[in-house]
Amino acid sequence: MAGHENIAIDPRLEDLYKDLHRHPELGFQEHRTAGIVADRLRASGFDVTTGIATTGAVGMLRNGSGPTALLRADMDALPVKEDTGLDYASTETMTDASGATVPVDHACGHDLHTTCLLGAADALAADRTSWSGTLLVVFQPAEELGAGAQAMVDDGLYDRFPKPDVVLGQHVAPLPAGKIAGHPGASYAGSDSLRARLVGRGAHGSMPEASIDPIVMAAETVLRLQTVISREIPSTATAVLTVGSIHAGDAANVIPGAAELQLNIRSYDTGVRQRILDSVDRIVRGEAAIAGAAEEPTITEIERFPVVVNDPAALGRTLDAFAAWLGPDNILDPGAGAGSEDVGILATSAAAPLSYWLLGGTDPALFTTGDMTDPALLTVPSNHSPHYAPVVQPTLTNGVTALVTAARTWMPSA
Repeated sequence: MAGHENIAIDPRLEDLYKDLHRHPELGFQEHRTAGIVADRLRASGFDVTTGIATTGAVGMLRNGSGPTALLRADMDALPVKEDTGLDYASTETMTDASGATVPVDHACGHDLHTTCLLGAADALAADRTSWSGTLLVVFQPAEELGAGAQAMVDDGLYDRFPKPDVVLGQHVAPLPAGKIAGHPGASYAGSDSLRARLVGRGAHGSMPEASIDPIVMAAETVLRLQTVISREIPSTATAVLTVGSIHAGDAANVIPGAAELQLNIRSYDTGVRQRILDSVDRIVRGEAAIAGAAEEPTITEIERFPVVVNDPAALGRTLDAFAAWLGPDNILDPGAGAGSEDVGILATSAAAPLSYWLLGGTDPALFTTGDMTDPALLTVPSNHSPHYAPVVQPTLTNGVTALVTAARTWMPSA
């Protein structure tokens, strides 16, 4: 079985990576990135379809009989101001969905994901004797919004292309470069972000008796929400509820008319998730009723990510191939993580197994043990930090090699 051997990696990929890093784009606005992707895939001999879910791109390469493997990379960046000090750091700004001008940074490494998949696509197209089947390379928009994968499915991804026999993908992480990590089963949490608007009655700060104070209402709500995990969810379940934003009023001597909370829920079990959502609804409405709110509060969804479930057999098959390449000591089990991803939608929508892993992307010299007990994991810059940027090498070469190895493992040559 061909794996990591004889992989021709284009040395120009480093320049491509730095170019993508300098020019990040927000979700559903990845027009420049998608254009670069399409041009490079066509040059490698892929049939290319663009404009799926606005900015998504898919390349297909048929190479004889055999299974269909889907390799996925996300392309979007974050509204974060980069503070890495790199000579290829982003200084870009864009207009977000609300109309605000925001700084933009590839603080989650999607530029690396895109570059690695382009490198893998080129390598697989250049050596068609090492695999057999149909290769789909999917470049997805708007992962950070939790919307891109579903949007591609809704736009006919599996009507236009064959359903895959496996979905493969990776995410760069603050692990030592040269390590790969994967966890079987529920691997990344489901996430629900909600906006709760509490309506009171405004008044002058000197006349609180004339008000129904939404700030007090919000404060009571926040405190009561903290009891959901500690008092309503079984101690054997893993869940998180965070209130990440409170906004009300603009002056010290004015009681405002409304307050807004934004909260995030992380869970791994559908029953636990529903219980938390029901509790949030009950508490928000209950605190408003106790306060004599002027009208019913509203609770609206901001974004939602399903639980990412790695098929144990599929992940095991992929990690075994990585162990043959890197050595078993460099393959880690990170356990279930509280981060969220929408890659699982591409698998569940096709009824295909998912094999999704973490790619180490941080200078190994910063670590001591190099495993999941390493204290450096809590101190090195992590994804979404303005200081986060993976070391280019060996991360880029390892990322290309991992994708090619995985594809060859699932589409072995006849």
